Amino acid sequence: MSNKEGTYSVYWPRGERTLDVQPVAPRLDSLSGKTVAFLWDYMFRGDEIFAILQTELLARFPGMRFIGPDEFGSTHGEDERKILAALPEKLKSLKVDAVISGMGC
Repeated sequence: MSNKEGTYSVYWPRGERTLDVQPVAPRLDSLSGKTVAFLWDYMFRGDEIFAILQTELLARFPGMRFIGPDEFGSTHGEDERKILAALPEKLKSLKVDAVISGMGC
């Protein structure tokens, strides 16, 4: 709608917030000796990228342990909801300290 001054009513394209912002988990002081899980949607070169990350992280942080994406399954696709719903308990049972999630577009 316009008025005589040449201005128009507009609408913000983003919907209203439905969740409050939550505090993030505290950062780890170091990755040395920590267990890191790789999550992946099996869409774009994660196998290559995770191998590079693992090599580089081990060079900087001795004693790291890695759990590959095959342990969790694809975070995208027909089993996505089931896999993501089970993720918190699975991460806890595997004593995972940090997650690197790879996704392709």
